[in-house]
Amino acid sequence: MSNYRTNKAAIDKFRRELKAMLGDISEIDKRVLDKAVSIGLADAKRNTPVDTGFMRRSWHVMPTKKTSQGVEKELINSADYSSFVNYGHRVVNKKGETVGWVKGQFILEKAVNTVEKALAKEFEKEVERVNRKHDK
Repeated sequence: MSNYRTNKAAIDKFRRELKAMLGDISEIDKRVLDKAVSIGLADAKRNTPVDTGFMRRSWHVMPTKKTSQGVEKELINSADYSSFVNYGHRVVNKKGETVGWVKGQFILEKAVNTVEKALAKEFEKEVERVNRKHDK
């Protein structure tokens, strides 16, 4: 009977520790995503060309939302012409004929790549932090 009590106590202790870790894990997603998208925002602003500075100031991060797949956060540029700078556009003369093409700079795509790299690094850091906190 005492063996049962010892095992039950150990299992209960394990369950309490696991619940504490799961609470931390649910917060890890949001914290890691926030850090990674902030790094991506800085990268997008740094790579945005500056004429008047309006497009650079128009980069914003939307609040984190919980979804069925986890959490998501959006990096957007609210300048009307940002898609033309990002993806490129055609050059039209007065007759309406296309006379050239301006290549896009793909600022958003570069920022997304930066976010993906930062996600892996930040997630590793958070897992190590939780493991240190729970002595593993």
